[in-house]
Amino acid sequence: MLAVPSDQTPALLTALGELAPQVAAQRHTFDRDRRLPDAIFAALADAGLFRLWLPRALGGPELSPLAFMAVVEAAAALDGSVGWLVGNGGGMSRAGGYLPAEVAAGIFADPRAFVVSATGATGTLQAAPGGWRLTGRWPFGSGAAHASHFMGLAALGGAPGPDRPLLCCYLPRAQVTVYDTWHVSGLRGTASSDFEARDVFVPASHVHPFLDAPPTDPGLLYRMPPLSIFPWTVAVVPLGIARGALDAFRAFASRKTRPGTTGVVSERETVQAMAGRVEAAMRAARALLVEAMTELMAATDIGGERLIQARVGLRLAGAHAAESAAWILDRLAAESGSAAIFESNPLERAVRDVHAAVKHIAMSPNNFIVGGRLALGLDPGTARF
Repeated sequence: MLAVPSDQTPALLTALGELAPQVAAQRHTFDRDRRLPDAIFAALADAGLFRLWLPRALGGPELSPLAFMAVVEAAAALDGSVGWLVGNGGGMSRAGGYLPAEVAAGIFADPRAFVVSATGATGTLQAAPGGWRLTGRWPFGSGAAHASHFMGLAALGGAPGPDRPLLCCYLPRAQVTVYDTWHVSGLRGTASSDFEARDVFVPASHVHPFLDAPPTDPGLLYRMPPLSIFPWTVAVVPLGIARGALDAFRAFASRKTRPGTTGVVSERETVQAMAGRVEAAMRAARALLVEAMTELMAATDIGGERLIQARVGLRLAGAHAAESAAWILDRLAAESGSAAIFESNPLERAVRDVHAAVKHIAMSPNNFIVGGRLALGLDPGTARF
């Protein structure tokens, strides 16, 4: 394929804006069906929103991490489930930078390709001529309802170790069984169901290491540490949800009056002060994310202690952004009073979605412990960052 222009961000943001009325009109079905409507998924795919990190050599936009952040935030501001799937699907298109070019081209030849990934369990591999036999069941397969391919982590004998590295195994949908397990409070439209493979053959060309994969594309994005770049795909979602919630609150506050008063909610100084604190918290959390990712990008090819500090810094920024987003949603809902509990109010869904999103391990409060250890002059205490 021919390379495409490097900066597709404006066009992607425009596409999201054009999709906003369709998302608003069908949002009521997201919770009911626990998946996005086919038409909305197709529109997102056709706009290229599930190819954000596909290498330019394969016809993708290969967005920088910061451009990726801007697009995913805009998607999450429309709806938490939309943002979560754009982050997951767009993020997993970076598989094109690790798989052999002919394999990646085959997967992404379908303009609506969506690769589901799950790292919450480890499958079992057995060596086979030309590849592996894979068995396993993985939870949290976000986008499973519409996936064209699935990626599950696995290790020889099912037990990772020094001589048994974790491997990313890519399977077409036909080799996978999806289970209807996604009965949850928030992000219900993501269809993040369990999926299973039972003794299926995976060619060696469809497998690569999880932690030390030699990239098949020279771009910086594919040289960055997987344990850092992988969490970025979800860590940027909560602040996008918060931004959409603030927009919804502004519309609410500009028309809603309190019982016994004539002025609208937005004219109250206490509400104005709350909105100012929310805006400051959102900007501060976002600035820390940008700073942390900028440093990680700079440190990637330097390595050593600087890269360790950068990786921990990114995890700290993700955990801080998650806590900030949850705080913002709680403040907005509290100031909205009883109106915030009605499904007709966008805040009701946003509260549920953000509290579901921040439960992801990428944003775990445990990240503060790792960062605190470094701040106190100790070793990180774990390699899982």
